[in-house]
Amino acid sequence: MRTRSDLHFFPMAELGRMLLFFGAILVVVGLVLILFGRTNLPLGRLPGDIIYRGKNTTIYFPIVTSIILSVVLSVVLYVISRLRR
Repeated sequence: MRTRSDLHFFPMAELGRMLLFFGAILVVVGLVLILFGRTNLPLGRLPGDIIYRGKNTTIYFPIVTSIILSVVLSVVLYVISRLRR
């Protein structure tokens, strides 16, 4: 039976597995970003993305890029969830 103190701490093996899992996710995301950077996709420079250039500052609002990425990720996750059933 688990006591109250056991619920707050992970054993070292579980913590190690969790760190490896998150590290692998970071590596995959990094590789995807590198590959997208090498292609000439206009993500981040789409019409509708707002760029304000002041005298000493630049503010960038990638509104259209965010909407497109949100729709694409929603469709991909929906398809994955339907395939898992």
